[in-house]
Amino acid sequence: MAPVDEKPCGEVEALRRIRQVDVGGIVVGISMLDHILTEVRGMELPDEKEIGRELLKRLKIYNYIPASAEEKYRIALLEEYLKCKGGGTI
Repeated sequence: MAPVDEKPCGEVEALRRIRQVDVGGIVVGISMLDHILTEVRGMELPDEKEIGRELLKRLKIYNYIPASAEEKYRIALLEEYLKCKGGGTI
């Protein structure tokens, strides 16, 4: 498997990097989530608003996010981010 900081090379590798996350009560597959969380955690952003904005921005690089669902995704991403940092949920 490729190191976390490398982009997937091919469909099989990309599929290995999909994680299921509850977004507004619907479980969706999100590609490259662990990579995105690691990158944003390293940025040491000052507050949840900026963290959520950056997570969503990076998620859109690898995943289609409908405009109508962006807020639900932002909340779900923040919850995943806080879990990874050892915190609770929002």
